[in-house]
Amino acid sequence: MLKHISIRNFALIERVDVDFSMGFSVITGETGHGKSVFLGAISMLLGQRSDAKAIREGAERCVIEGCFDISDFAMQGWFEENDLEYDGECIVRREVMVSGRSRAFVNDTPVSVAQLKELGARLVDIHSQHQNLLLGDKNYQLRVLDILSGKNALLENYRKQYDVYQSLNNELKRLREVLENSRRDEDWLRFQLEELESAAINDGELESLEQEVQELSHAEDIQAALYGVCSGIDGDENNLLQALRESANALSRVSAHYGAAAELSDRLENCYIELKDCCSEIAQRAERVQYSPERLEFVERRLALIYDLMKKHRVESVEALLELAAGFAARLDKIECGDDDIRDLERRIDILGKELAALAGEITEARKASAGYLQTEIVSLLVNLGMPMIRFVVDFAVTDGFTPLGCDVVTFLFSANSSSAPQPLCDVASGGEMARVMLALKSLVASGANQPTLIFDEVDTGVSGVLAERMGRMMQQMGCANRQVLSITHLPQVAALGSRHYKVHKEETANGTVTDIVELEQQERVREIAQMMSGEVLTDAAMNAANLLLSQS
Repeated sequence: MLKHISIRNFALIERVDVDFSMGFSVITGETGHGKSVFLGAISMLLGQRSDAKAIREGAERCVIEGCFDISDFAMQGWFEENDLEYDGECIVRREVMVSGRSRAFVNDTPVSVAQLKELGARLVDIHSQHQNLLLGDKNYQLRVLDILSGKNALLENYRKQYDVYQSLNNELKRLREVLENSRRDEDWLRFQLEELESAAINDGELESLEQEVQELSHAEDIQAALYGVCSGIDGDENNLLQALRESANALSRVSAHYGAAAELSDRLENCYIELKDCCSEIAQRAERVQYSPERLEFVERRLALIYDLMKKHRVESVEALLELAAGFAARLDKIECGDDDIRDLERRIDILGKELAALAGEITEARKASAGYLQTEIVSLLVNLGMPMIRFVVDFAVTDGFTPLGCDVVTFLFSANSSSAPQPLCDVASGGEMARVMLALKSLVASGANQPTLIFDEVDTGVSGVLAERMGRMMQQMGCANRQVLSITHLPQVAALGSRHYKVHKEETANGTVTDIVELEQQERVREIAQMMSGEVLTDAAMNAANLLLSQS
């Protein structure tokens, strides 16, 4: 429940601090004095859209903070899911800057507006006259039945299964589209793959061919150079090998007399061996270098094929061509396996569909049971609210396929007199009748909804006398069941029933016009209720009537 609210610089409110309690409380005040402003502050605290225009003129920001006791309303799971501290008390703060930027906090932890709005819906239900339009919303009608059925676990299980079912259907649609697109490209893919496979390109082949074409194109020059080197090393003239051998032998002969000569002789001998080996290899290579026009033509054709494929596929290397071929092969494999994948997915969807159908059937049975209870109880409540000939019927139809809420379409049918057949509620009920139906529904679902606080904003507009008292009694009873109910009202019969009474008033101060809200003491309550009956001039009769109303409440 809302224990305390603090409002700073919101519209006409400069500074307000109010404590609230469990049970039924009323808020009164003259038209235009700021009841809607106070309600707007609560709405913004609970996640409704913020607006810099709501900041009091001259202020830099507005701050609204509420303290809620949630210890008895099973909200710990929500706090854990959102990584928020939970200790049975919840402090919510909303700040709006003149720049339009807003911030929200729950227990001093920053939260998103979406989180704040979700929490706000769990903390407080604000019922205003426009909310009666919900009675024409099929989803709201289903929600009423679901709350009365108490089958939250069943509904949650269905929703999880439905999400999986939808995800699988989306995947099936995607696979079919991919397969269809791939099949359109199958011939093209197969042609490209066959062209690359027939080329039989090997990794590293391009570099090898490019080197070979250079050798073949310059074979005569290469062979001449190699033979020339061999001749210079081991030829008839200037024979380097012979000179090295003779030099090594000469040093070896004097090594007994000159110690350094032995090492130098060994080094020259090693040079002789290495040079001889090098000359032999050069000679072998010279023999292998042969000019072959046929081989040159083959290599050039092979290079042209590789270059053409690289240009066609816009790649820079043979490795990229090989990767491309692997990709074509993989896509063709998917096409060949695509039907099997689709059949497997269709089987999974079929199995899950049967499970969903069973869950939806259980939900329908639970809703029909709660519909029977709703039809009986709401008629009883509405008869007490001045509709003696009321008929209320919950009509069921079946959806075409699964929906997030099951397979039911529900319509509340209504007739206020015995001569007319029940018709859709939103089509035939008057504004006053809609208000009373909504109040009766709120009364029935309040316990199942497990909501700490309900606020009724002038729900009694357009009624008076005994009917006003009965509506007030209904709200009073709702506030007796470990719940907090606040009613903004203009009716003395309703105002007298509150266990606590708050007044919204407007006054002129040095800072301009301000709106304030205060809790009234007993004598102040008598005066306020008397003024609601008699107007500005208080009469003894009005004071006596106010005292009587309070004593009877």
